[in-house]
Amino acid sequence: MASGILYTYPENFRAYKALIAAQFSGIQIKIADDFVFGETNKSEAFLKKFPLGKVPAFETCDGKYITESNAIAYYVANDQLRGKTDIERALVIQWLGFADSEILPASCAWVFPLLGIMPYHKQTVEHAKEDIYKALAALNSHLLTRTYLVEERLTLADICVAMTLLHLYQYILEPELRKPYQNVNRWFQTVIYQPESIAVIGAFKLADKTIEYDPKKFAENQGKVNILMEIYNNSKESKKECKVVTEKTAAVEDEADATEEALAAEPKKKNPFASMPKSSFDLDDFKRFYSNEDESKSIPYFWQKFDSENYSIWLSEYKYNNELTKVFMSCNLISGMYQRLDSLRKGAFASCCIFGEDNDNTISGIWVWRGQDLVFTLSPDWQVDFESYSWTKLDPSKEETKTLVEQYFSWVGTDKEGRKFNQGKVFK
Repeated sequence: MASGILYTYPENFRAYKALIAAQFSGIQIKIADDFVFGETNKSEAFLKKFPLGKVPAFETCDGKYITESNAIAYYVANDQLRGKTDIERALVIQWLGFADSEILPASCAWVFPLLGIMPYHKQTVEHAKEDIYKALAALNSHLLTRTYLVEERLTLADICVAMTLLHLYQYILEPELRKPYQNVNRWFQTVIYQPESIAVIGAFKLADKTIEYDPKKFAENQGKVNILMEIYNNSKESKKECKVVTEKTAAVEDEADATEEALAAEPKKKNPFASMPKSSFDLDDFKRFYSNEDESKSIPYFWQKFDSENYSIWLSEYKYNNELTKVFMSCNLISGMYQRLDSLRKGAFASCCIFGEDNDNTISGIWVWRGQDLVFTLSPDWQVDFESYSWTKLDPSKEETKTLVEQYFSWVGTDKEGRKFNQGKVFK
């Protein structure tokens, strides 16, 4: 199996290609949980493996190194996703090129200024709009009599093109703008609402309204994105104005780099916990203790240090256990949620467990976080997955709570219906 470690920052749509392909292919990919963009990928150890320092980057289980999102996705894809015949494989590669050359540069030029991570130039944005509408029209025509891009089965072409369109559907294509492209809309939603896609990106919501340009955003972020401008000035858009056709390929590569840099350089949002009272419970200290000590020591240490006035304990239970199939897919469902909650790590700890076996398993967990209410309401970034779970606040003074904490922190026992513990994942 093509398993390995994927290095990426959270919510990287380019990494989503490989993660979704892995879901369809039954491949387990571990996301490097200690990766910090701008630090890890500039370290000597990382550059020894990946000399350009680009992410996503993939290290195979047998010590091989792969960069470029399409290449990683292709590596973890099964034969069905790659295409079963020579013509199918060629068409898959064709659509990957279409996404990178016809959609990605224009999407960057339109979306990034509105997010405040590139300056707004009206002419460039208008030109990008034309390119996007042209690409969508071509897709719409192609999909008029087709369910998927290549033949009648989902392939890597569908995954990669859909992920390249993700930000447009998330931030730009409000109902009136997407109305002329009904075939594309139908196809896009077919791809992203597959269980394998949901396990990675969560419950995706189409844009209700195009985000508006706010000059303050870029002014606030300018110090963090100056590096993007040098890249962007060499992008496809500026080269099209000069009509230097021979440089188009280089422009696309520059634009892809700009995507990576820009998404990782998005401004840090205000810490939702900043206004809360200071607590005597040092959560980071407990996380280190839990990681380095046996549960026979770390669980008593938790109760010794726990501050019930400023922290609360919750039981999470997945609402749709009847839809779960393979255990590794349930595991990836938890991993995807953890990835999307990356900015919550400083204020929370969790141990989520899978009970049962293939085609008969459940997901539940114990969470600890700052405050006494549901934490997910504090930030829109934390609201993708939480409604798929039921949440029960536990009384830390009761013995049944202590029993549950011990069970989930120790990865033992059974669920409510008697299914035995299978595996667990810690959020820390």
